[in-house]
Amino acid sequence: MAAATHPVDLRDLSFVLFEELALQERLKEYSEYASFDEDFYRSTIEEMARIASEVIAPLNAVGDREGCHFDGKGNVRTPQGFPEAFRLLGEGGWVGISALPEVGGMGLPYTMGVATTELRSGANVAFSIYAGLTHGVGNLIATFGTPWMREVVAPRLYAGTWAGTMLLTESGAGSAVGESRARALPTEEEGHYLVEGEKIFISGGDHDLTENIVHVALARTPDAPAGSHGLSIFLVPKFLIEEDGRLGARNGIVVTGVEEHKMGIHGAATCTIALGADAPCHAWRIGEEGMGMKIMFHLMNEARLEVAIQGAGTASAAYHHALRYAKERLQGSDLRSLRDENPPQVPIVQHPDVRRMLMTMRVLSETLRSFIYTIAFHADVVRSSQDPAERDRHQDLVDLYIPIAKSHGSDMAFEVTRLAIQVLGGYGYISEYPVEQYLRDTKVSSIYEGTNGIQSLDLLGRKMRLKNGMLFVNWLQETTRTLEASKGMGLDDEVAALERARDAIGASAMHLVQMAMSGRTYEAMYQASPYLTQFGTFLLGMHALRQAVVARSALEAGSSETAFYEGKILNLKFYVANLLPNVEALGQGIRSQEEAALDPILFSGE
Repeated sequence: MAAATHPVDLRDLSFVLFEELALQERLKEYSEYASFDEDFYRSTIEEMARIASEVIAPLNAVGDREGCHFDGKGNVRTPQGFPEAFRLLGEGGWVGISALPEVGGMGLPYTMGVATTELRSGANVAFSIYAGLTHGVGNLIATFGTPWMREVVAPRLYAGTWAGTMLLTESGAGSAVGESRARALPTEEEGHYLVEGEKIFISGGDHDLTENIVHVALARTPDAPAGSHGLSIFLVPKFLIEEDGRLGARNGIVVTGVEEHKMGIHGAATCTIALGADAPCHAWRIGEEGMGMKIMFHLMNEARLEVAIQGAGTASAAYHHALRYAKERLQGSDLRSLRDENPPQVPIVQHPDVRRMLMTMRVLSETLRSFIYTIAFHADVVRSSQDPAERDRHQDLVDLYIPIAKSHGSDMAFEVTRLAIQVLGGYGYISEYPVEQYLRDTKVSSIYEGTNGIQSLDLLGRKMRLKNGMLFVNWLQETTRTLEASKGMGLDDEVAALERARDAIGASAMHLVQMAMSGRTYEAMYQASPYLTQFGTFLLGMHALRQAVVARSALEAGSSETAFYEGKILNLKFYVANLLPNVEALGQGIRSQEEAALDPILFSGE
């Protein structure tokens, strides 16, 4: 049985964009999107799906086998076919698809950018990382850069002729970015510095995809205070840039090594970089001194959603590969015909346990897509609305959802890929089929851009406290209105279960807030990860409900796609019965006062 070609679920993607979110209808009131109609959006998605299937996906196994090659002289070569594919992305405008036209972008909604990124990531995560980083650096420069950076650098990034990376992590600092030791020494030229230091685990730190690479680096200026407040951010090009954009000499930034023994994403160059070790490393400040972390978080938040998008794309591909295999693989007899003499073999999709695994994969991948696209839609409103109150309301939801999407999304994507291997059995464990690579490639999603534990601390320690807790309170009220509006549609049992789960979320929040107010913040943070998982599990259940409501309306309107829409209702029923109970179970654990792992007797003498 040959491995299946790359699957693309355009029907479900279109459902989320044009039925659940009603993207074109809801965004056309904003002037920058008024000229885009649904046919244009659909043709854009279809073209990206074609490129993903025909060009990018065939490079997935190639990149995994070949990896990236370091020549020992500061240069990295990507796997065969990567440069040509990246050039195709740039020439087609895909890197800057949702960037503003005035800085070289195509000006489509961010939601469309997310959809095309999912297609690209599902085809080849390692390849997609280069484009995602480049788009993110372009956005940072377009937002915070000097006029020259906006006019010269950003358009080349969005055109894919230059690439972008971010230089954060240092040896011994890791996620504690505030401990960065890289130094930036000012020169006589305003805004110009010489940077010295070393950065590690830099995705896309060097490659042969583009003629130049623009790094954005965190470093500390002289006399800057300790910690994250003392960091500034700098543009550090691989090749120096003339005023008109022509390239000059090579800058003093050089790769000293490439991590070749990673678990996955072998086609993405993960580099150790030295700045100013053998030659002066020229850098230009972005924003004011001491504003580095504030500016970098603009890119980090986008990168964290990008991680969730990678998860959604990989999860969808893994599910559809497993489904195809289960429909073709003959093994065993139907349990309902065991009494028959010589019962025929059946496809394994007929076996109840396989169907349960497939349903879990289906529901997780489809609700995850819905959740991530919804965040992107909120971001589009923030970017486009002229109403400050409307912008604030949607920005609050983006802020609340980002750590959940990154953490829970990457965890659920890993779970889907794990189940895909299980469905394929022995074939899933070997590289004849791509599902084992999906698992290896997606594992890093729970580690980079801030580990999932850090995301839980961000949710509980920062996002829940924003606006004196009103961000969470407003979300709770909005959720209650959604649940009330969903009643009377034949889904009342599922709505009631979601109401109980909502109450469990509220009870956990209240309990943890009271712990913190009583001086037990350390103990409260012990429950940060369970709380994020509880919250994420509930949110995906709400998205299953949203989709079921849309499906119910379509069926009542007489749609002929009965199987598709009834499938969405079955998704909700499955989720509520099998996954949603974890919300109340996690709540019981959070409120149990169990703190065994915090006992000082543990781990001290080992």
